[in-house]
Amino acid sequence: MRLYHGSNVTIERPDLSRSKPFKDFGRGFYLSHDPAQAQERAAQVVDLLKQGSPSVTVFEWNEDDAIADGLKIKRFDDYCEEWAEFVLKNRDRHQPQPVHDYDIVVGPIADDGVTFQLRRYTDGIITMRQLVEELRYAKGLTIQYFFGTDRALSYLSRI
Repeated sequence: MRLYHGSNVTIERPDLSRSKPFKDFGRGFYLSHDPAQAQERAAQVVDLLKQGSPSVTVFEWNEDDAIADGLKIKRFDDYCEEWAEFVLKNRDRHQPQPVHDYDIVVGPIADDGVTFQLRRYTDGIITMRQLVEELRYAKGLTIQYFFGTDRALSYLSRI
């Protein structure tokens, strides 16, 4: 399977030490199965950092090999309460990090307003069911791939 990473630079080799904590699935290297989504993310990074130019780096990943070799993989096939609770824990700056021990997590991208929506939930303003709906990505279901360990990264081959 081809996966795409959008940034302001080409990624020669993913480096987890450069990853930011408190993201949807925790501190790790994120990719998309959708090249257009990765291109959009690359433009966002350039706009945010005001440096570099949009770049999409392409990787190949064989999930069957990772499973056969015993990597711990968590999969969320759609938006659901379990997924929302998982995102909530990973984004909670009061939780000890990391909050899970998966090598790879596959699941939906949360909408850009995730921090605001999570705060509304933790403040009791909306229910978990409403949170799931609010976190749906406005452009439709787009799956992200999180690689959170060096062992997981070893299953990515740059193309």
